Amino acid sequence: MSEPATVDTPLKKLVGDKTAKALASHLDLHTAGDLVYHFPRRYDERGEHTDIRSLDVGEQVTVLAQVQRTAVRPMRQRRGNLLEVTVGDGSGGVLTLTFFGNQAWRERELRPGRWGLFAGKVTEFRGKRQLNGPEYVLLGESGDGEAAVSDDIEEFAGALIPVYPAAAAVPTWVIARCVRVVLDTFTPPDDPLPSAVRASRKLVGLGPALTEIHRPSSKEALHQARRRLKWDEAFAVQVTLVQRKHRAADWPARPRPARPGGLLEAFDARLPYELTAGQREVGVEIAADLATPHPMHRLLQGEVGSGKTVVALRAMLQVVDAGGQAALLAPTEVLAAQHHRGMLDLLGPLGRAGELGSAEHATRVELVTGSLGAAARRRALGEVASGAAGIVLGTHALLYEGVDFADLGLVVVDEQHRFGVEQRDALRAKADQPPHVLVMTATPIPRTVAMTVYGDLEVSTLSQLPRGRSPIASHVVPAAEKPAYLDRAWRRLREEVTAGHQAYVVCPRIGDGPTSDEEPPPEDDNGRRPPLAVTEVAPLLAEGPLHGLRIGVLHGRLPADEKDAVMRSFAAGDLDVLVATTVVEVGVDVPNATVMIVLDADRFGVSQLHQLRGRVGRGAAPGLCLLVSEAAEGSSARERLDAVASTSDGFKLAELDLEQRREGDVLGATQSGHRSHLRLLSLRRDADLIRDARAEAITLIEDDPELARSPALAASVAALVDEDRAEYLEKG
Repeated sequence: MSEPATVDTPLKKLVGDKTAKALASHLDLHTAGDLVYHFPRRYDERGEHTDIRSLDVGEQVTVLAQVQRTAVRPMRQRRGNLLEVTVGDGSGGVLTLTFFGNQAWRERELRPGRWGLFAGKVTEFRGKRQLNGPEYVLLGESGDGEAAVSDDIEEFAGALIPVYPAAAAVPTWVIARCVRVVLDTFTPPDDPLPSAVRASRKLVGLGPALTEIHRPSSKEALHQARRRLKWDEAFAVQVTLVQRKHRAADWPARPRPARPGGLLEAFDARLPYELTAGQREVGVEIAADLATPHPMHRLLQGEVGSGKTVVALRAMLQVVDAGGQAALLAPTEVLAAQHHRGMLDLLGPLGRAGELGSAEHATRVELVTGSLGAAARRRALGEVASGAAGIVLGTHALLYEGVDFADLGLVVVDEQHRFGVEQRDALRAKADQPPHVLVMTATPIPRTVAMTVYGDLEVSTLSQLPRGRSPIASHVVPAAEKPAYLDRAWRRLREEVTAGHQAYVVCPRIGDGPTSDEEPPPEDDNGRRPPLAVTEVAPLLAEGPLHGLRIGVLHGRLPADEKDAVMRSFAAGDLDVLVATTVVEVGVDVPNATVMIVLDADRFGVSQLHQLRGRVGRGAAPGLCLLVSEAAEGSSARERLDAVASTSDGFKLAELDLEQRREGDVLGATQSGHRSHLRLLSLRRDADLIRDARAEAITLIEDDPELARSPALAASVAALVDEDRAEYLEKG
């Protein structure tokens, strides 16, 4: 009898070297635990049909289907015969399987009436969908007395047939066979969920759940297994977040209470407009946080143009009043420079300490970017190190060695999703004590993401737009179907310029030269043409539909001083049209700009499009956003654009964005460099389960903060939420 397998048992001891190597190289599965937690993607059921009609050309698929007929004919181009097997799913959908060469044995095997799993890449030939030389396994059921199920396909004996995430070299039935071998001797780890939680939430044990998810005895047993394993995922994440929040509450920080008669009061008195009720309410929350002896960890989310920057500036002034410094980290030089200009304008004499005409208790506002000249950099760093600069704005340059603060009390991270954990930590490390932290995002966050990704932060939301914001009309321009609509778009842009306004034209790519973070690869997997590029589109517009207009170009590869000059020219009204990449996506504020035309709009994400749209309608005149696309009507890309055009509600769009992204992307799998640990949990569909898991996690951590009485849970949390991911989850 073989030794029991544990989660750490190498697969080569269980399934043999050759298969173990295939599982490792193609699916990154190395141990019994890796394989047991490689859950089926779906379950097929004999008697029910796989919808063959929904398969996309180019898709790698595994279908459950029944052989309908076979035909053999000689090949014209080469010697030998071609075997064509037609299979169907029982609902009218059919697929042709093609096998080249003389394979009479295969014709005998693939007799009409037999069911099988067929795996391969979907192609199309003369209007018919087919799989060329597919891998397959037959499910028995022959009517002439043969054994109904062979040893090789014993794993498919049940009514529910698991279909696994697979690879061409390792089809689903090979994985199922390996799972069967492992489960025969597998000893599950100690159950990590406390017995009280299992009892109160009516959850099955871990061992039965792992068995039933692979070899379900019934649909109900499968449902209970999935529910239990989702709980493990949700609970591990929530325990981690609640634990970190609990620990952070005990960290020391220097209180920064509001000071009567200080800069903040003077700023409020000279503000040229009235704060919205939402801005005042969030301001009170932040002020209270800053006054405590523990570091603030707060997320400020708000629609594009909801006034987050003013809220952040008021928090920074409170810290300066309390003797500290505040640093704002921006993702681009364009945005950092714009923040600098905007804050100097708002502060007036309050931001020009040491200059003629400055206010009595003024501070200085310094800009630190990588493009500063040597003399300007030395002067700026001296102001920061001495504490004369109470407010410091900058890009990644703030993180470099040699940028020292006298007393860093508040870190503001603008558009936090643009920064990695290490970058935020590098700025926090420049403070003597943990500073207060405010992270801001203009991408509204769905409730379940807020609970899961930002679960260790307090969340404030600005949903009310300041007075003076104008409505933005959005329309999809189907360039391929109706080229005249694109011509009309350019005429509409000219009309706005004639009326004294300005416009943006956004492209997904810069153009010739090395790629950057702003642009996708030149050609996608579907072989579509390269995305339109700024350097190619701008001259075509200047010579064609926008001839005679003053056109500027802006992208991330321009030198910083050139970028700043272009942005200043556009802001001053010296340019009519700015042709740009997504470098204008955040923070760019030109109230006179009324038109945004996004070319190849289907190449952008939902939240990006919403951000880009927010660049217009910032003044008294209404905004117009035109999403130009060649995506076909009825395609998922076109539906996404139609949804963006149909609503300006960022929270609705955030839910749509979440639906179209993999769960692992939401939890930052790409940032941490690891495979996503969310295999079953859906942030879209499991909101109630996540909420319940958080409630249980709060109760548990309040009673046992370090999980001393739950060692199995502590080990499970460490495995499911490894250190890299835990750091990513710590948004503070």
